[in-house]
Amino acid sequence: MAPVADRVPRLMEQLLNWLKETDEHPLIAGSVFHYELEFIHPFQDGNGRMGRLWQTLILSAWNPIFRVLPLESMIRDHRSHYYEAINQCNQADESTKFIDFVLQMIQAVLADYAQTEHDIEHVTEQVKRLLRIIGPDACSARDLMAKLNLTHRPTFLYTYLQPALKAGFIEMTRPDAPRSRNQKYRITPTGSRHQRILLNADNE
Repeated sequence: MAPVADRVPRLMEQLLNWLKETDEHPLIAGSVFHYELEFIHPFQDGNGRMGRLWQTLILSAWNPIFRVLPLESMIRDHRSHYYEAINQCNQADESTKFIDFVLQMIQAVLADYAQTEHDIEHVTEQVKRLLRIIGPDACSARDLMAKLNLTHRPTFLYTYLQPALKAGFIEMTRPDAPRSRNQKYRITPTGSRHQRILLNADNE
């Protein structure tokens, strides 16, 4: 059971003080802090999101690469194992299983990042330009051309749009009607990973 409500402020104060003073490696400290936050359960809702956010902040302060790695998404996508690890730690009264789980997630997301970084070396400059300007909302071909300062539609279609579609970086909102006048395009999760790497490199 989580602590009773009147103990939460003191427990959170102790946890934050521990984080300031600990000599543990950030990979371990972030995992311990994450688990302890889940155990204290200071919020009525959103404790998991807050735990993942705090872990990302702790890791990002240690190494900026974690600002662009989708660790929170990776943990969320394995939520059944996430909750299983928390329950095992609750029963064992220690956080080893949870630390092990998080380190596996970090290893997986780093491997995915390395593969994506390798793959992006083979992406054409035109597709990279498209990935840099496309936002989270679906856009028409005309809107994308305007953002790219292009006026020649065949150039956009054959050197920007079609290669990005083929690579799985963007997708149609109406794949059943590819020539629809209402057709729009949005970035895919694969495209988002490549976009993060590109934008991070641009900011370095």
